[in-house]
Amino acid sequence: MNGKRPIITLSVVLATLLLTLLLASSAFASPISSKKAQLRAVQAKLQTVYRQVDMAVEKYDQANTQLTTVNAQIKENEHRLKVAEYNLAVANKQLTARALDIYKTRDVGVVDVLFGARSFDDLVTQLDMMQRLGNSDVDTVQSIKAYQQEIKDRRVSLNADKKAAGKLVVAAASHKAEVQSLQNKLEGITAGLKSQINQLEAQQAAAAKAAAQAAAAQTDGSNGGASTGTGGGTVVDPGGSGHSAVVAIAQRYLGVPYVYGGASPAGFDCSGLTMFCYAQIGIGLAHGATDQQHATTPVPISALQPGDLVFFGNASYSYHVGIYVGGGSMINAPHTGAVVSYGSIAGAWIGGRP
Repeated sequence: MNGKRPIITLSVVLATLLLTLLLASSAFASPISSKKAQLRAVQAKLQTVYRQVDMAVEKYDQANTQLTTVNAQIKENEHRLKVAEYNLAVANKQLTARALDIYKTRDVGVVDVLFGARSFDDLVTQLDMMQRLGNSDVDTVQSIKAYQQEIKDRRVSLNADKKAAGKLVVAAASHKAEVQSLQNKLEGITAGLKSQINQLEAQQAAAAKAAAQAAAAQTDGSNGGASTGTGGGTVVDPGGSGHSAVVAIAQRYLGVPYVYGGASPAGFDCSGLTMFCYAQIGIGLAHGATDQQHATTPVPISALQPGDLVFFGNASYSYHVGIYVGGGSMINAPHTGAVVSYGSIAGAWIGGRP
């Protein structure tokens, strides 16, 4: 793998982000649809970055594990070296002692043994001891010396491994910090765009309300309250109190980690959480925010009741869903690296009642 490639990729993303920031600076000069398109683009990048963060953290953890393993191997190797050195010293001492026992006060060669033997039996005994000394003890000492050298060679190899593992940890930590910084910037841009969209929608709603009041005044109230609620794509409040019991069910799973494709207390994604909670009151939902949006009765954001679903996206595609709890808040499974938690419904475009 080329270690420089991720850095180049992130640099391109950062450049794109700077362009997005410039576009975002002209909030009130752009229509709501343009801002929502920008928001969707940033959120799409953010989902990619969440995956990059997950991978960077995993690589960092693996590098640390590798370094820990090498350090443990070095420690074990040093212990073996000390044992080998001790065994070599003992073997040398024993060899010296046995040689002294055989020859007592001076070095003795084969010729010395021949002339120094008092009898044939004595000669045979001394030669046998010399043979045993040469073939057994000396072999033992040489074997220990070879093992000692092998351990020293392994020390050199392990030190090289440690150096390489250390560099890998530093590189992984740097990459992790870079993608996490990118995640923070994207989340900041997302929050800014949502705030701008909310302000634009509030201005739009205020203008629409003022226009409606002016029109009502001109008609002397002759058509007051006659609206069918179907013109201009208006969503009619379906009435009723919804399924507030779902809120208490969802609260049981606060803190459960986000897991892509998850739909159980071991881990949830956004639609997996809503599907699981509604299943407990006997209502079946598909595993997908868009499918859930299409299968529920539309509820305007202003008419949401606790337990209603809250969708983010548009009429053709919802990329996120949560469970409304009241007060402009919802319970949702946000994204990779997060847990089931409370969140704002700011930026939601429609609600749904199963």
